[in-house]
Amino acid sequence: MRKYIIKRLIQSLIILFFVAFIIYALMRCLPTSYVEAMARQKSMQPGSKSYEEWLAQLSAMYNMDGSIVSGFFQWLGQMLRGEFGDSWKWTVPVTQKFHETVWLSFVMGLISFILELIIAIPLGVIAATKQYSKTDYAISVIALAGISLPTFFFASLLKLVFSVKLGWFDLYGLVGRNYDLLSPMGQFMDKANHLVMPIITLVVISMGGLMRYTRTNMLEVLSADYIRTARAKGLSERKVIYHHAFRNTLIPIVTIVGGSLPGLFSGALITETLFAIPGIGFASYQSMVSGDIPFSMFFMVFTAILTLLGNLIADILYAVVDPRVRIA
Repeated sequence: MRKYIIKRLIQSLIILFFVAFIIYALMRCLPTSYVEAMARQKSMQPGSKSYEEWLAQLSAMYNMDGSIVSGFFQWLGQMLRGEFGDSWKWTVPVTQKFHETVWLSFVMGLISFILELIIAIPLGVIAATKQYSKTDYAISVIALAGISLPTFFFASLLKLVFSVKLGWFDLYGLVGRNYDLLSPMGQFMDKANHLVMPIITLVVISMGGLMRYTRTNMLEVLSADYIRTARAKGLSERKVIYHHAFRNTLIPIVTIVGGSLPGLFSGALITETLFAIPGIGFASYQSMVSGDIPFSMFFMVFTAILTLLGNLIADILYAVVDPRVRIA
């Protein structure tokens, strides 16, 4: 197992190098650029230099005057020294802006992920054990609705019903108008109130796929020979389902759980934008639109690292879930 982990880590570093280069090349080829926008803005000031002169000066200042390859290795050297630079869009250090926004997205992602597991997996098991029943059809309809509903449509529907019609929640934002006048507990509850609809949106949109995935794998396991043997031995149906069948269903589910690690930190761009939640997803979108290469590079490489780490954790968890899985 130790040799396997070391081998996978080396492979991950090689993959990360090429992924980072591709991301940097794409960022350099974006049609919009913060440097170009700033040069255009400065050139319009009275008595200013021309656009071309400002562009050359700012490109040299931000190390954009060289080729993509030389610029990438220059960025890579700074990254290895822990120098991530300042965000062009937010005018603060990249790590500071990242720290200010990532934890809000992490809390939202973690809560929605836990709720997704608690709701989707049991419903998927129930649907499989009651195949072709009314319960199975009802759960399947809910799952298909969650898969099919666009995020913007469901979020807008929640806002229409619970904000406009009922007035239970604010339409957008993280805090209310009277936030500064509240006690610490009141401020906490105010933020929690504003996160209810975004979290519900994340849960409903994401749980459908996991629910169907659990049902499909559970049906496959329930038709196996060892399940029929367990029933023939006189074991209770509950023990057959939750001790023998469900344990073997966990192996493919582990893949989804491991792959969900980046989502806990990468935020939900559409949901955060619709509800005006200042998380990492919304901040990264604004940075990419404005051509903020330092922040966008840091965020996307961080997401790539989490993706590779999530895949490695999923592979290791195979052996934890199923003792038959061993890597020599």
